[in-house]
Amino acid sequence: MRKESFEFKYEVFESSDDLPEKDRALIENARKVTEIAYAPYSEFKVGAVALLNTGQLVSGTNQENASYPVGLCAERALLATASTLHTNIPIDTMAIAYHNLNGESATPASPCGMCRQYISEYEERTKQPIRLLLSGMQGRVFVLEKAGQLLPLSFGSADLNG
Repeated sequence: MRKESFEFKYEVFESSDDLPEKDRALIENARKVTEIAYAPYSEFKVGAVALLNTGQLVSGTNQENASYPVGLCAERALLATASTLHTNIPIDTMAIAYHNLNGESATPASPCGMCRQYISEYEERTKQPIRLLLSGMQGRVFVLEKAGQLLPLSFGSADLNG
């Protein structure tokens, strides 16, 4: 028997003002798009904006439903749109921001488990890691070099194909 471990590093910026211009613009776009999120139940609005390798931007927002399991997270809404309108075009960077209408929005939030799986498979499918920028409406920003870092020992197509 042996023990193994998993560890990853990420960057922490105290403010989006400290980011390089390209990343700052993506965060600002993600914060702006939270305005059109449909979150009447939780009042926790999430916006995601992706920079494709082609230079185009794609956005998504969370879409809640009175039947909670039917809702859709911003990250999956974005990836479904990107894969439909820009088939097989890799994503360079995805910025995710949230606006909590019932409290603070200053600590970066990470994608849920279902979104982590979805993003991980998108990385696998396009054979390119997706940088993640995570933030609230203000405060610190976390930068991860690839989304797959959030889902160690992930389940993927290789598991299905033996």
